[in-house]
Amino acid sequence: MALEKWVAIASVGLYVMFVGEIISVFNFIINIPANFEFGTSFEPSPKILQFISIGVAPACVLSGLAFLLSRRYGSKQIGSMILSGGIILLIGMAYCYSLLDEIPDSYMVDAVVITPPLFMGVSIPVMIVGLILIKTNKKRPKKEYF
Repeated sequence: MALEKWVAIASVGLYVMFVGEIISVFNFIINIPANFEFGTSFEPSPKILQFISIGVAPACVLSGLAFLLSRRYGSKQIGSMILSGGIILLIGMAYCYSLLDEIPDSYMVDAVVITPPLFMGVSIPVMIVGLILIKTNKKRPKKEYF
């Protein structure tokens, strides 16, 4: 496989990892055990920012890199991988947004409130980039030499 296919595969994996991390943090916040010793000192903001920096930020960069490497000739396979990464991000963040009502008020910090709508918005350009790659056809050379 070419480099751009591996980059697109890595970006999809990072999108899946980020969605899983955010869902697990939100479920932990909702279902904190009663005997959790550090429950009052748990801060969700640093964890969410850490997950953004190791998950979705590199995934967006890798999606952009896969697009730049294959934009001249287009690729349905790479475009569909980028599109699926955007769809995974959109559906995962929509689910996280639905969990916001169940989170206790003590854990409703800016990072918890802003993360799902922000990355639902980020998923739209990612899906558009994937659609552009799917729709792009290979350019024919001006002269046929063979």
